[in-house]
Amino acid sequence: MANELVFYTNPMSRGRIVRWMLEEVGQPYRTEIMDYATNLKGAEYLAINPMGKIPAIRHGDTVVTEGAAICAYLADVFPEAGLAPPVADRGDYYRWLFFAAGPIEAAVTAKSLGFEPKPEQYRMAGFGSLAAALDALETAVTGRQFIAGDRFSAADVYVGSQIGWGMQFGSIDRRPAFTAYWDGLFNRPAAARARAIDDALLGDKSPFQAA
Repeated sequence: MANELVFYTNPMSRGRIVRWMLEEVGQPYRTEIMDYATNLKGAEYLAINPMGKIPAIRHGDTVVTEGAAICAYLADVFPEAGLAPPVADRGDYYRWLFFAAGPIEAAVTAKSLGFEPKPEQYRMAGFGSLAAALDALETAVTGRQFIAGDRFSAADVYVGSQIGWGMQFGSIDRRPAFTAYWDGLFNRPAAARARAIDDALLGDKSPFQAA
């Protein structure tokens, strides 16, 4: 199929974010489950993503990797789903989508690996410090149902997933603003469908529960 949409993932990965996005988009797609010990580093998949990382999608001849980029791409190529604001109103949409993919992801990962920059190193780190990055994110969601304007968007899929996942596994503080924002997204029908699909693939109790 010329425009077939193929999703490369593993149910215990950031691919869960893209699964949710795909369910929001509502277009047919085929899932290729990648195993960390075998085909993820095989030549066939390395031709898709030379990093040997998931998630990735192939849409016809177009390959997109990186969760935030995939969310933005899907919102743009399937505009009928209404998952991106009008171009003139995309300031907050782009800002927080890529803030979550950049400073938040980097800061959380650094702390998880046992590294936190010293105050004199903050300027060298794109995220400054984890506390500063989370404080900034908190301002974005405080008192707001959605991260970019008055309607749900792809940015909510990505930012919400980062917050929900982070709180679940203890890498992001359970601040009231974060829990209120995530609680408003967790039970969306597409989010529930995506969880059910990935949980079924796990064949066991999923660790991804309500925050």
